[in-house]
Amino acid sequence: MFERILVPLDGSDHSFRALDAAIQIAKKFTGKITLVHVYHVSAEVDVNYEASQEPGVPGTGVPVMTASEVSKLDRYASEAGNGILSEGKRRVEAEKVEAETALIEGNAVEEVSRMAEEGKFGLIVIGARGISHVRELFLGSVTESIMHHASCPILVVK
Repeated sequence: MFERILVPLDGSDHSFRALDAAIQIAKKFTGKITLVHVYHVSAEVDVNYEASQEPGVPGTGVPVMTASEVSKLDRYASEAGNGILSEGKRRVEAEKVEAETALIEGNAVEEVSRMAEEGKFGLIVIGARGISHVRELFLGSVTESIMHHASCPILVVK
């Protein structure tokens, strides 16, 4: 039942607590863990930007990035995601559990849900985060959305 476990990692303590739970489940069911990190770089690109101009949408104060700046941001986000996945994989393999990783650019809810369905995962183990005392009553918006869109059981770890 839990031979294939999907664990979204965002680098937070909550996501790594979820990973710890997933490792224990994988050990009990001789399961394999797939770690996924989804990142999204969103920016307006000013294709007419000249070095002598102040970048931005005139009259709004909204900054606009050059294609080069967006590329650097994407590279940074990708490198950070790979670092998170490497740490997760190290933890999984230290417990003698098989692990693989996936780094995806896109919408976290859509990509995790799609991956769970296409990969025929038996379980998603995901962290929930409480931002404040009031918000502790609620799950993180990504976690909650994945719960509504995923095609398999989900374990939410606080």
